[in-house]
Amino acid sequence: MKVRILIAALAALFALQSGVASAADSRTPVKPATAKTKAAKAPIKTAATPPAKKAATGVRKAEKGGTVAKPVRAAKTPRAARQAQVSSKAPTTRVSLRKPAAAALAVAPAAALANEPDTPLALDAGGMPVLGSSAFYVVNQRTGEVLLERNATEVLPIASITKLMTAMVVLDAGLSLSEPIVITDEDIDQLKGTGSRLALGTTLAREEMLQLALMSSENRAASALARHYPGGEAAFVEAMNVKARLLGLWNTRFHDGTGLNPANVSSPRDLAKLVAASASYPLIREFSTAHERYVPVHGRMLRFGNTNSLVRSPEWAISVSKTGYISEAGRCLVMQTWLHQQPVVMVLMDSNGRYTRTADAKRVRKWLEQVGTQRVAAAPQRIGG
Repeated sequence: MKVRILIAALAALFALQSGVASAADSRTPVKPATAKTKAAKAPIKTAATPPAKKAATGVRKAEKGGTVAKPVRAAKTPRAARQAQVSSKAPTTRVSLRKPAAAALAVAPAAALANEPDTPLALDAGGMPVLGSSAFYVVNQRTGEVLLERNATEVLPIASITKLMTAMVVLDAGLSLSEPIVITDEDIDQLKGTGSRLALGTTLAREEMLQLALMSSENRAASALARHYPGGEAAFVEAMNVKARLLGLWNTRFHDGTGLNPANVSSPRDLAKLVAASASYPLIREFSTAHERYVPVHGRMLRFGNTNSLVRSPEWAISVSKTGYISEAGRCLVMQTWLHQQPVVMVLMDSNGRYTRTADAKRVRKWLEQVGTQRVAAAPQRIGG
């Protein structure tokens, strides 16, 4: 009896608890599962991983001195602008005759000879020295034998080689060498815009002007010499061309006394005659080979040196020397030098390196001493034959 009562009580208690739980569940509505709900409940794996890696990469770049900022893509350049950029980067070359033979290029390219003051002597397939000048002419002045030549009859701008003719015309006129000459604004280079250490108002004797024109290639000095010629500059230029005809320089034309005008032209063969003729003037020999001279300019003594460094070398015996340079002519050098007691005239034209013309002269001299010694030394015997 007691057991039955106990079981009934337990059953009532269980029924009471089940009713309370059912009532609570009936008051809380159950929402149906949706895609958004499932996505929210799903664990996020891939979405957060790339930004985290990028952030970590950015930190490492910043630590290494890099930049975290996203690079900005450059805007496209118009075709015209790109072509302008390409053309501006392309090197501007001067038209010249510099076309060495293929055999010479295989030994020592002309480009390799530029700016090399002491390039070793190299010979081409014919046994001739490889030079960096595009046109040259080397002749034994006493016998007339041509020792070396290339493009010897080509007519080219001659730059300040002009001043050898300027000096001859001045000396032929018999003008007073002590007469004072003044540098004026008429002597300023309006063609090439070159400068000068002879300031406006500088007054020097004609002799000093002549030496500065030959030794230091002073353009204002040469211009002043032409202006102070009887009849002025026009008469002076006419006298230069008449002198050229008298010397048989048929490929030579002059338009001014400085050489700044690229219309002053000649050929290597003509210039050899010009050097030989100028060697007969003692003052040209003295002034063109002098090492230096000090002259007063506005109360100061200024030093002017020779533009040809070879005249200061004890290894050379140079009687006449003249250098020249404008962009149209390249770097030029003419000399009368002595080898084996023989006067040898060297004409080197259109060199494009700073030291090429003097280096070429050294190569020619070395070649004549090593290979052409018999040709030069045997000259007196050929004269008698």
